[in-house]
Amino acid sequence: MTRELFLSPALEVAPRLLGATLAVDGEDGRVAIRITEVEAYHGVGTPGPYDAGSHSRDRRTERNASMFGPPGHAYVYFSYGMHFALNLVCSPEGVASGVLLRAGEVVEGAEIASARRAAKRGDAGIEPIRPRLLARGPGNLAAALGITRPGHDGLDLFAEPFVFEAARGPVPGTMSGPRVGVSGEAGGSAFPWRFWIAGDPTVSAYRPGRNVPGA
Repeated sequence: MTRELFLSPALEVAPRLLGATLAVDGEDGRVAIRITEVEAYHGVGTPGPYDAGSHSRDRRTERNASMFGPPGHAYVYFSYGMHFALNLVCSPEGVASGVLLRAGEVVEGAEIASARRAAKRGDAGIEPIRPRLLARGPGNLAAALGITRPGHDGLDLFAEPFVFEAARGPVPGTMSGPRVGVSGEAGGSAFPWRFWIAGDPTVSAYRPGRNVPGA
């Protein structure tokens, strides 16, 4: 995986991330995921249609500032007042676009990821989380990796605590379609900006929008 990839707009980068491995080191150890589902979001300065589903669709704010920062960095936000979400910043600095990591397969540190997920939902030790669900959905993925804001927002994806590797070997067939939970035109067939590995059990289920931008 190279930083040069992230100089391109998110829509070009997103499908190329499928099958890549992202690891994050924490005080309790390392968790790594194989990326199986992503979504692209464009903002100010990005060529193409106006993306009403993006946090950076109109202007730079304190919340979305990292999306305007250097490519190959993290943009982390707090969603629905419940969980964090991890985005990978794309496009040259000053131009806003990013790829939301929606789901992945935990390939290292499953016990750590499980403990983090259980602690987040407040029932540690009561019921184990099935492996395919550990990082299924952006909030669960961020929890499994130990991602927080401000802890990881704006950090370089090519430096500690991250370890980023491209897919090893060919990736199985991929699919694309509307983004999850994004309403209006930006959530419909005009924006098939969600990409996933076909048939992978970790991929999240589609649901229509709720008038809340995605990333």
